Amino acid sequence: MKGIIGRKIAMTQIFTEDGRIVPVTVVEAGPCRVTQIKTVDKEGYGAVQLGFGSVREKKLNKPLRGHFQSKGLEPLRHLAEIRVDDPGAYQVGQEITVSIFSKGEKVDVTGRSKGKGFAGVVKRHGFGGGPASHGAHFHRAPGSIGACATPSRVFRGSRMPGRMGGERVTALNLEVVDVKPERNLLLLKGSVPGPKGGLLLIRESVKGRRQRSRKAHVLT
Repeated sequence: MKGIIGRKIAMTQIFTEDGRIVPVTVVEAGPCRVTQIKTVDKEGYGAVQLGFGSVREKKLNKPLRGHFQSKGLEPLRHLAEIRVDDPGAYQVGQEITVSIFSKGEKVDVTGRSKGKGFAGVVKRHGFGGGPASHGAHFHRAPGSIGACATPSRVFRGSRMPGRMGGERVTALNLEVVDVKPERNLLLLKGSVPGPKGGLLLIRESVKGRRQRSRKAHVLT
């Protein structure tokens, strides 16, 4: 598993060699620093911690300040952890750039979706609502939510009005349309979660890893 932290820049479109228009999302990915290595012997699993974005030291709390000072690294604004099969292949302070990905590769992108605020059931869950004509007293209400005698309560998890968006969302199996290492840019096909400037975690596609493992198993 390989990955990098990035920031959503904007959406645009590019033309392919055969003249087709492809919508893409431009992501500023990296460069990131390896700030910690976790091994199976010590932590119980293999992973690397990546840091992205500069920050002034006085903006850090004491635990984070000590964390960076113990590794001899400059403070970084965002930290994320990525599971890896071989933690020994990484070193603390190693720079991870967008060049780890290649054109045509599949990736999974994780971000926080746009917050929509408080929303009703029609917008939040796609309810059909009631008649919109004159005289109707039921337009966008959720309707009945439970019986009065049995079970005399509303079941947990019922679809109700509430805060919409602002959740951790992962878009799976997105294609890498182009990689521009000199500008730390990654062009991904389609849309990714979050607003402009939102933080993203780009990782190697899980489905792609499974397909490769199946092919290797068949060949062996």
